[in-house]
Amino acid sequence: MRIASWNVNSIRVRMPRVVSWARRHRPDVLTLQETRCSDTDFPHGELEALGYEVVHHGDGPRNGVAIASRVGLESVEKGFRGPQRGPYREPRLVGAVCGGIRVHSVYVPNGRALDDTHYLFKLVWLERFRGHVQLLSGGVPQIALGDFNVAPADIDIYDPVRWRRRTHASPPEREAVASLLDLGLSDVFRDRDPSSGLFTWWNYRSPLEENRGMRIDLALVEGSLASRVTATVVDRSERASDRPSDHAPIWLDLD
Repeated sequence: MRIASWNVNSIRVRMPRVVSWARRHRPDVLTLQETRCSDTDFPHGELEALGYEVVHHGDGPRNGVAIASRVGLESVEKGFRGPQRGPYREPRLVGAVCGGIRVHSVYVPNGRALDDTHYLFKLVWLERFRGHVQLLSGGVPQIALGDFNVAPADIDIYDPVRWRRRTHASPPEREAVASLLDLGLSDVFRDRDPSSGLFTWWNYRSPLEENRGMRIDLALVEGSLASRVTATVVDRSERASDRPSDHAPIWLDLD
């Protein structure tokens, strides 16, 4: 079973690439982030033509998350359980049971700057997501994939000294991700590959070959599933293509 994730940085710009990539790599489940469109504008038909059932959670030109599945799409939940008050009703989370696994497509707030109110929003959002995962624990095994906008450790960033006092690498953000692991989730990409230079995002302003990137797209897998992971892949070649997203697609294979 192949489960993939990709921050596409606008689905309407990137849809031909998504379709081409899905045809080549045939993920059973594909989660998307930063689709930047409403539910009515999302191009469901192009993925459905490839055999996917699709759920999208979006309300306009910002944010937006989706799940496309060829192994079922059940028990769909958009956003956190409970009242959806702003700003937490932003379309940043969608979940569904796919092939017996609860899959979360996650787009964590950016945070902007350490002295910005959006940074506090990011920390509270991550705390709420932890509660959401914990509430669903004990039943169907879970996988959370997507753009977490956090580099979990210094090894996950090209210049940790430069980023020490910036968002994506601050201690509170890293502690928030670590608290998810405390629930029994595993960061399977790092577990399987302890090497430096394993990144998923690169700024458009820097040549890709300089590898000035960060690993902020994560796959957090419940322990009962982590032992079944046979491969983890960051498709850097897609980031090197024409008109790419600034994120590379990632995927894991489960036995």
